[in-house]
Amino acid sequence: MKNTYYNVGKLLIEAQGGEDRAKYGDGLIKEYSLKLSKEIGKKYNITTLKRMRQFYLIIGKGATLWHQLSWSHYCELLPLKDINEINYYVKITIEQYLSKRQLRERIRNKGYQRLDDKTKLKLINKEETKVNDFVKNPIVIHNKYNLDKERISEKVLQNLILEDIPSFLDELGDGYSFIRNEYKIKIGDTYNYIDLLLFNIKYNCYVVVELKVTELKKEHIGQIEVYMNYIDKHIKTINQDKTIGIIITKRDNHYYIEYSSDKRILTREYILN
Repeated sequence: MKNTYYNVGKLLIEAQGGEDRAKYGDGLIKEYSLKLSKEIGKKYNITTLKRMRQFYLIIGKGATLWHQLSWSHYCELLPLKDINEINYYVKITIEQYLSKRQLRERIRNKGYQRLDDKTKLKLINKEETKVNDFVKNPIVIHNKYNLDKERISEKVLQNLILEDIPSFLDELGDGYSFIRNEYKIKIGDTYNYIDLLLFNIKYNCYVVVELKVTELKKEHIGQIEVYMNYIDKHIKTINQDKTIGIIITKRDNHYYIEYSSDKRILTREYILN
């Protein structure tokens, strides 16, 4: 079916005299719409033909044509201008079996735009990616109670996340599983509690998440590093990769991370939405 739409789009562009003149060809589209609707059926209305024209153009510019995606999926992608962005959403739709509604939500939340520029370059060059490459920045946390970001506690922030774990895991990337919150560990004679302990199946590693409702402080890095090392020593198995750490904070201070010796730690700001 998509091959048919592609060919119809090609026919329209050629009849209009090429891509540069396509924007002046709405009259021709109306003519074709009346003709095809009469001869074939109502599905060839003006809106549908414009989508087919755009579909042909984005495929010609390098967008990936996958038969796993429905025409409805592609209709969600057609308004996007950046071919690399389109290919990113095609990729995650196939890998994560996204429905049309889920894809629309990812686009609405600007998932691609919140990726690091280095990650985007890796995707363009088809380079190997790491588990922390797909953590969005900022991380969007659903705030159905309209709470004030400036006044919430870490416990309240954690509860907002726990009320919608699937959406939170989507903010981190693909392959995450939730283990538990307030994960209890004993260091010496003292019990400590990891805010969120996750596991990434795709990258085969544990992920420690710490929540901070203040600006990032250097002691936050030391804290999460201790937790990560504990997980590596006492929980991680020999065939699993080293634990990574994510500090989610109200305001980042990239200088602390820049001068940190442990490159497994990354920081992200959060916004309530």
